[in-house]
Amino acid sequence: MSERSFLDLPLLGLVLANLLPLFGVLYLGWDVGSLVVLYWVENVIVGGFTVLRMLVAGRLRALFPVLFFCLHYGIFCAIHGQFVLQLTGFAQTPVAPPSGLPFPLGGFADLARQILQAAPPDFLRACLALLVSHGASFLLLFIGRQEYRHASANQLMAAPYKRVALLHIAVIAGGFLVQRMGSPLGLLVALVTLKIVMDILLHRRSHAAAARHAASREEPQAAPDRPA
Repeated sequence: MSERSFLDLPLLGLVLANLLPLFGVLYLGWDVGSLVVLYWVENVIVGGFTVLRMLVAGRLRALFPVLFFCLHYGIFCAIHGQFVLQLTGFAQTPVAPPSGLPFPLGGFADLARQILQAAPPDFLRACLALLVSHGASFLLLFIGRQEYRHASANQLMAAPYKRVALLHIAVIAGGFLVQRMGSPLGLLVALVTLKIVMDILLHRRSHAAAARHAASREEPQAAPDRPA
């Protein structure tokens, strides 16, 4: 399989996974809350694969950065998830008492119960599709193209925060506007389209940078001129 095919398959999977929310908007009655919460779930998935990338790239040296990332990113996602639920009113049904687990594990457990109770039709299928999409990128690009050889745990640890800053701020801002306008269908479709376009741009930028880094590392050194 060619290098181009390795790059195109995960990108195709990413686009197809992002089309499921569009189907939900058009045919299953999804509202803006369903979209924004689904994209929050994707952030958690990205965090999980970031841990795997860090472990593959850094091995034993990555253990401390991984523990730090799990704590810091976990707290970040738990607080972010509560904010998303309150902003969108996605989960308004009372749930069982808090799990009692230490934060952020307890926060994730409570968020999961609320999301599962309020999830619209095929929401879990959309979550699974995003999981498969990011898994394909991890296996085909990070492992298959050996991107791990040119990555460090510290670089990988920063990547999810950049993604949230670029993508989720735009999505949440757009979602807030859509909600204020009563979730008209056209704006919901536009929001999904914006997410797909930004995902494509971020995907290409990320893996193109990895390919350039690998090429610069593997360029042969010019042989010194020999005296006559």
